This record gives sequence, structure tokens and C-alpha cells, in this order.
Amino acid sequence: MKYLVVVPTYNEHLNIVKLVESIFRVVPELDILVVDDNSPDGTGDIADKLALSEPRLQVLHRKGKQGLGSAYVAGFKYALEKGYDFVFEMDADFSHNPKNLPLFIEKAGAFDVVIGSRYVNGISVVNWPLRRLLLSIMANLYVRLILGLPLKDSTSGYKCFRTEVLKSIDLNKIKSDGYSFQIELNYRAHKSGFKLCEIPIIFIDRNTGISKMNKHIIKEALLLPWSLRFEYLFGKGKK
Repeated sequence: MKYLVVVPTYNEHLNIVKLVESIFRVVPELDILVVDDNSPDGTGDIADKLALSEPRLQVLHRKGKQGLGSAYVAGFKYALEKGYDFVFEMDADFSHNPKNLPLFIEKAGAFDVVIGSRYVNGISVVNWPLRRLLLSIMANLYVRLILGLPLKDSTSGYKCFRTEVLKSIDLNKIKSDGYSFQIELNYRAHKSGFKLCEIPIIFIDRNTGISKMNKHIIKEALLLPWSLRFEYLFGKGKK
């Protein structure tokens, strides 16, 4: 089986070297694709230098900051073109612990989408202010109520897809970003009959760099569930 970890980056020069080394140390057989949005801090250049001596690492450069969702879509298309069997989503800031990767791989043998959940065993979040934590909890409750997704953490960005799931989705029509991107992919996979499961993770907020959260991401997360529900209600969704 071929596994690819897609890591979007924007100004992650303090993390990228350690992250790549950590992933390979935990699961040497994985490949990594860094999708860099022309980071002003030189993250893309650092990744290029690493890739010169590391064939398991590839770097995809984009012209500017285009958003997390489109970065993952670019990574998914790369994975499909190269014939990978499984694709991971993973943040570059160590909020997603590489030590969880073997459990993802184990569960991926029986499920189509494996989601690293912060809420499947209570609340497993470290270093978030109370306001941010409440926002995340309420967002997931909101999604369950509107879409009926059987998940406690629909907005998690640490996950693994069997590539058949990605092939079933028209990636060119995915326009959402941030939290909404995660919700949309989970919902489309669920509606297409794929098996989803959650595994417990401990989410540790970034120690270095700046969070990418903003008002646009929050607004989009509020509107997207209704858009998806109406899309499928009126028969236009992917079956």
C-alpha cells in the first residue's frame, strides 16, 4: 500500500524540518507532499532543500496564499495521479501528533475515512482559550443537528482517506476552506456510503507561528451545512 501525507504550509519555517523528520521517524514507509503557498518566510525553499536528499518528500509550490481547502485538493489530485492508496491530511504546526499515524493506518484497513477526533473521548484539546474551545464544540454540534453526520468531530483536519473516496468526489467543485472543507468532505463521503470512523487524538495548539483562523472561516462554517443539506435534499448531491 502507498501512503501520502499532504501538509499545506504558509509561514511554517520553524516547524517544517522537525515535522518531516518526525513523520519519517514514526512511519518510514510514508511519503510526504508539502503544498506551499509561496510562504514569505521561505518555508517552500527549506522544503526544497530537504527534498534534494530525501526521495520520500515532494514539494508543490503555488503562486500565493489560496487557502487550506484548495491546498488539500491540489494534494489529493497529486495523490490520485501518482497512484497512492491512502492520503492523509495533516497540519504543519505539530497540533497533529505524528505518533498517531500508525493507528490511522491500522484503522484504514477497515474504514474508508479515519478521523482524528478531539471529542470522541471527552475533550482532548490543549492550550486553546475557552472561547476557541466553545466555538469548536458548538460548531460540531451545529453540524450534527443540520446534517446528521454520525461524528463528534466533523471539523478535525487530521484524517486519512482511502483514495476511492476522493475519486468519488468531484474535487473541482470543492470551494470550501478551513472548517468547512472538513465538513464538506466528511458529508459527501458519508452520503456516498463510505465508512467513517473516529480515533482519539490529543490536539495541542501550535507553539510557534500564527493561527490561520479568521472571521471568513467561521462564517463559511455557519453557511455550508445548510448549503449541503439543500443540495442533497433537492437531489443535486453526489450519490
